[in-house]
Amino acid sequence: MTRMVLIRHGQSVWNAANRFTGWTDVELSLIGKAEAAAAGEQLADVHFDVIHTSALIRAQATAEIVMSHNKASDNPPTRYDERLNERHYGDLQGLNKAETAEIHGAEQVHIWRRSYDIAPPNGESLAMTAERTIPYFLEEIIPDLESGKNLLVAAHGNSLRSIVMHIENISADEITSLEIPTGVPLHYEFDNGDIIRVA
Repeated sequence: MTRMVLIRHGQSVWNAANRFTGWTDVELSLIGKAEAAAAGEQLADVHFDVIHTSALIRAQATAEIVMSHNKASDNPPTRYDERLNERHYGDLQGLNKAETAEIHGAEQVHIWRRSYDIAPPNGESLAMTAERTIPYFLEEIIPDLESGKNLLVAAHGNSLRSIVMHIENISADEITSLEIPTGVPLHYEFDNGDIIRVA
C-alpha cells in the first residue's frame, strides 16, 4: 500500500498577523516552526521516497522541518513547483483580513476566501487555482504513486483544498466549508488507482 501525506505549511508570520498572503514569500512564525516539528515527530517513522512542495519558502521550510525529524527515509529528492503555490489573492495580498472586511463587508471577504469560482480583484478563485494544481497532481504525483513511491506533499491551504476536492469528489458547494489547518498531516493510501483518506 502506497502512502501520500498532504500537509499545509505551519503558521506563517502573515498568518499570525491575519494578512492575506497568497504568493508573497513569507517565513514561518515560531508557532509555525513548532507545528512543523510536531508534524515531523508524528511522521518520524514514515518512509518517504519523494517530497513535492511549492515554490514558496513557508511550504519548503515546513517540508524541511518535517524531514529533519524523519528516521525512516534516506534523503529523498524534493520537487519544487509553483503550480502548488497558494492561490493568488491579487489586490488583497498583504492586507489585514479584518480591515478588509470592514471596507468590503465580512460577507464579501468570506466569498472571496471560501467560494469556488469567485476571485478577489486581480486574483485567483479556487477554480482557477485548481486549473494548475490538478494537472500537477495528475502529471507528477499520480505517476509517483503508481510507481509505489510514498509521498510528502507540503503546500498551502487553497492549493491543498483544490487537490482534496479532486481526490474526495467534494462539490463546489461543500468545498466552501472545508478548512485545512496549518501543520496537520492528512494521510491517504493509494491502492489499485484508488486514493483513500485514512486520517
